[in-house]
Amino acid sequence: QNTVTMVKVYKPGRVVILLGGRHAGKKAIVIKSNDDGTQDRPYEHALVAGIERYPRKVTKKMSKKKIARRSKIKPFVRVVNLKHVMPTRYTASDIAFDKAKINKETHKDPGKRRRIRRIVKNKLEERYKTGKNRWLFQRLKY
Repeated sequence: QNTVTMVKVYKPGRVVILLGGRHAGKKAIVIKSNDDGTQDRPYEHALVAGIERYPRKVTKKMSKKKIARRSKIKPFVRVVNLKHVMPTRYTASDIAFDKAKINKETHKDPGKRRRIRRIVKNKLEERYKTGKNRWLFQRLKY
């Protein structure tokens, strides 16, 4: 009777912070999580899309050209071990990534990986310009 069920924390759309490697301290959004592991990755892992270079601060007196330049985002897409990420209380589930185009199979091919990054970049920049999910687009100060 005392069966403990684990709650799925890393659902698609959850904002996480990466803890190790070159993207340490960067925020990312979970696209697909795998709690059981697979044949090639026998540990719990997730496909995440994150922000490598955050947009810079803009003010009203800046020109449109300068604002456009400063609003650029450099994204990354990678598969990470869930032990190396920290969940946050934030979700960005309304930023819908097409799972048919962005998955682990397409992530393996370098040409498709570039295309995936472009798709993610467009989605994130589009969301940044709406002014929603403001916390996601600010650099983590630590």
